Amino acid sequence: MWNLPGRSLLLLTLTCLLLTSREVGCLEPFSAGLAVGGGMVLSALWSGREAVLCQFKECCQAPWVKPNITKLEESLQENVFGQHIVANLVPKALRAHLKKKEPQKALVISFHGWTGAGKNFVSRFIAEALFSQGLASSFVHLFISTLHFPHPDMADVYRLRVQDWIRGNVTKCAASLFIFDEVDKMPVGMIDGIKPFIDHHTKVEGVDFRRSIFLFLSNTGGRDITREALNVWEGGRERESLEYTDLEHLVNKGAFNELGGLHHSSLIDSSLIDVFLPFLPLERRHVRLCVEKEASLRNISLTSEQVGEVADSLVYWPADTQLFSTTGCKRVANKLDLVEEVLEEENLV
Repeated sequence: MWNLPGRSLLLLTLTCLLLTSREVGCLEPFSAGLAVGGGMVLSALWSGREAVLCQFKECCQAPWVKPNITKLEESLQENVFGQHIVANLVPKALRAHLKKKEPQKALVISFHGWTGAGKNFVSRFIAEALFSQGLASSFVHLFISTLHFPHPDMADVYRLRVQDWIRGNVTKCAASLFIFDEVDKMPVGMIDGIKPFIDHHTKVEGVDFRRSIFLFLSNTGGRDITREALNVWEGGRERESLEYTDLEHLVNKGAFNELGGLHHSSLIDSSLIDVFLPFLPLERRHVRLCVEKEASLRNISLTSEQVGEVADSLVYWPADTQLFSTTGCKRVANKLDLVEEVLEEENLV
């Protein structure tokens, strides 16, 4: 008897059976059963090939793609401060989209607000909740306007490049995540190139884009959001009394009218952006929480006075009340670098 591996022996047996069948005209019951059984085994081996490969290399299925919205909720609760609207709406929007086997369209969420309010932070937590590799996943695609689309006169070229990139990557993984940062600095009209992929189409050129997710990050609408938050504070109301419906129209209007990537965009005209998400300006108390969180991550022990000194070193607006940090928590890490240096020097003395 030949000493062949099981799979090779099975292939040889099937080949012999097929050749025999040509001579005899039919297979006797035992041989026919063996052929059918062997075919089923080979089919199972082939279909299981992808599952085996996925144990060693990222692919578009579990455990690499395994949405965990509870994890997202926890991340927002622990790391994002002063954004009650965001913490409430983002998980709901994602959960509603993901539970549908066949969504009507791709999910599109547009983040708006001052710099440092947490837009990139939230994007990172979304990626980490959807993919085990987070932002490092090959199914997460980050575009930064000032890096990837720096020339206003090349909008048509950029539009075609992005279309090719989206088409190619959704073909590989239907659940791809696309993040467009600094949309307000994107060449006008360029973003309209993705319209076919986020519209209500079952397939575009044979590809289904409805399970993909798009995030737009922009500073547009930030002034109107800040003014509304200031009005609430001056009226003696709690910040948390602000609701999504109070700000949605302001953000929508600001995104459409202010110069930037969404200026007079057909995406807004056609109502293809599902959620216009307002990020509120951060108050001093929120900055203090950011300082404490960053210090904790670095294992730095700060007194309440030291936390206050770091928070107070940032710039606040308006001039009379010094209520909102003009850079949110964006500069907290840099400020703590200096504090850490001072603490290390003191320990050396």
